[in-house]
Amino acid sequence: MRQRRRTALLAVGTLTVGLLLTTPQSASAANLIKNPGFETAGSGDMPYCWSKSGWGDNDFTFETVSDAHSGSKAMKVELTRRTEGDRKALITESTDCAPVVTPGKQYDLGLWYKTTTPDANITLFRHDTTAGWQYWTDLKTLDMAGTWTEATVRTPEVPPGTDRISWGVSVYGTGSATTDDYTMEQVPDVTPPPDCTGTAEECENGRWDVLPVQNPVRSMHSVVLHNGKVLLIAGSGNSEEMFEAGTFTSAVYNPADGSYKITPHPKDMFCAGHVQLQDGRVLVMSGNKGYPSADGTIGYQGYKDSYIFDPETETYSKTNDMNDGHWYPSATILGNGDVISFGGLKEDSTGSVTAELWSDAEQKWLELWKVNQTWSYWGLYPSMILMQDGRLFYSGSHVFGNNIPGTGSAIYDYEANTVTQVPGLQRKDERDQSASVLLPPAQDQKVLTLGGGNIDTNPDGNRLTDIIDLKQPNPSYVAGPPIPQGTVDLGNGPVPETGDQGKMYVSAVLLPDGKVLETGGALHNRADPVFETSIFDPATETFDQVAADPEARGYHSSAFLLPDGRVMTTGDNPGNGSWNHNVSVYTPPYLLKGERPTITSVIDTEWNYGDTQRITVDRPIAKAELIRPAAVTHSSDPNQRFVDLPLSVDGNNVDLNVTSNPNLAPPGWYMLFAVDANGVPSVAKWVHLSGPAAMNATEASAHVHDFADELSGKVTGPGKKRKAQKVSPAVSGCDRHYGSANVCVPTDFPPTVKATTQARCDWLKKNDYGRLKLNGKDDPLRLDKNRDGIACGKGDLRKR
Repeated sequence: MRQRRRTALLAVGTLTVGLLLTTPQSASAANLIKNPGFETAGSGDMPYCWSKSGWGDNDFTFETVSDAHSGSKAMKVELTRRTEGDRKALITESTDCAPVVTPGKQYDLGLWYKTTTPDANITLFRHDTTAGWQYWTDLKTLDMAGTWTEATVRTPEVPPGTDRISWGVSVYGTGSATTDDYTMEQVPDVTPPPDCTGTAEECENGRWDVLPVQNPVRSMHSVVLHNGKVLLIAGSGNSEEMFEAGTFTSAVYNPADGSYKITPHPKDMFCAGHVQLQDGRVLVMSGNKGYPSADGTIGYQGYKDSYIFDPETETYSKTNDMNDGHWYPSATILGNGDVISFGGLKEDSTGSVTAELWSDAEQKWLELWKVNQTWSYWGLYPSMILMQDGRLFYSGSHVFGNNIPGTGSAIYDYEANTVTQVPGLQRKDERDQSASVLLPPAQDQKVLTLGGGNIDTNPDGNRLTDIIDLKQPNPSYVAGPPIPQGTVDLGNGPVPETGDQGKMYVSAVLLPDGKVLETGGALHNRADPVFETSIFDPATETFDQVAADPEARGYHSSAFLLPDGRVMTTGDNPGNGSWNHNVSVYTPPYLLKGERPTITSVIDTEWNYGDTQRITVDRPIAKAELIRPAAVTHSSDPNQRFVDLPLSVDGNNVDLNVTSNPNLAPPGWYMLFAVDANGVPSVAKWVHLSGPAAMNATEASAHVHDFADELSGKVTGPGKKRKAQKVSPAVSGCDRHYGSANVCVPTDFPPTVKATTQARCDWLKKNDYGRLKLNGKDDPLRLDKNRDGIACGKGDLRKR
């Protein structure tokens, strides 16, 4: 599942992915490489300006050979035995040898090679003026070649703070790579001025449109299908009345014509987990077996059932059962196409400590004894993000109350069956309904976590952001910039946020220009919507506040990227049990900058790892990437990722270099975007990236680096086998002594509400709770002083 070892060379790097495509420069352009053909001897056993590098457990040789492409010398790197790691001849990391580069520019790299292994890759390092030399990125997997073959590739934009780069060919499988005649040339700037096609305000901040047709179901799960449609799963829609009636629905939305098709299903998939399998079908796990009892002594219950939705037939079919019930489970697809799931509530309302594994090969949930177990309780919807070496990063984003014990963030190693705490997450017990996202590009291995609150204690939602670089040997969260403030509706219309007010229920969406849209949210538990939308730039780690969604988007809302580059938002389910059926669509500023580039052809839509795939475009583009389609609920989509596709350019023909590592881009369907120099994306084409099962022995294996390999946090292995974790029936932050199960009277009112009957009843009235029946005899919030069975009635509010 992973390969890793310590190395001083593979350190932190920041990769931005702007790639300016123009016709390649002529051979007469200035070559920035010193001693490109290894002809000049150095002071040791390596040629001048070249050094040995690499890591891991392997046997290797570096040799200057006479079998040259030109001149009399070439460099041969060979591995005769390998357990892990790589070896590479790199340009010496010195001011004398390493080429000087300019931030924001791109460079065309070229070399001639012969290989006896499919496991060879062009690898880059960069010199940061503050942090020093560090790994940057892999660009291109070299095809096997018995005769001299030319390889070319274009770098991303050089990241800020970089003054020099070093690069060479990594060999990470048994066999050899012989290289010669390296070239490096700066790409000239060709950036046409943008042409604003909207108002000045729209071109600066984008535009929101509320669609004329409402969403017909109370959906809280949104999955973008590989045919461009959107699966909107409601189940009972958090309505006890629908649950009792057995009314469980989904809708399939077609953006092409704005239509909805209602699809019933046999079980309540309200608050299930879901993920796209590598064939494009949607695995839906668990859901709601039962609502809390009227007196609040029994909480929500999760069933063991699991289903697959087929986009072709738009129907559900049942799989085998999971080993446990899991209401609010995680769902993460792995590099081999399997799916791992943690957390949630069992059939008896206790917390599940059972890890579940869906086998792609067997098309079923594996028996308990076949799955590694730590017997850890990860909470509800724990955000588990797949790392480049197959481990899982728990970001600290979750729902309903406090975080897990310890630092609130961890790395889980399935093979070793260990959990290692990761430090740095700010106010870890106020990250309930925060959002976490693997920042663009996935190769950078940086995660952003933003916002959150705590349903149990109900403080103001916060503005916190935290960023972690998982390429560090011992990664730790560091504080990011605060989320910009917007307006909040406290019951009398929107007013500006003040102090440190931020939001929970926040959504984060990866955009094709390499930035992140954050939108929606609320200040408190299912109350007080916040109207604010911003775009986060990973390159500068700054927010740019843009137009806000005019609709409230709090609890049970979703936001996701459409294949045309717009963002769609749905839902809002405040504590009074109502539902917002309006649908909003955001047009980002990049769609108002003039004509869009077009991918005029994709030679092959079936892709394998390590491929070079050719597309044609109608004009120069700046970069290309794969974006995994959304499967989002409750601010959580741990599988969302943006995978950079380094480019080789020949006019309008563009060769895309696909990563050899399935953990960076798990198998499945992806949206392929081409983006011009102004950040304007094409409409996406759908391509299918095949899993390792489709790869034969002659194809490349994954080039895995030893990131996050010197962890100093507390390490725990498997604990004592147990059945469950005790969980309070009030885990959802709702006091069930009042109203029906789909109404949420908060166990802890917002801090501005005094702890008096009058103040609490005034707040409930202001938030449209309506008539609230008392369930049972207990009245813990003192809302039924006259004991007539109705909370906040006239008799309860008489002055005494």
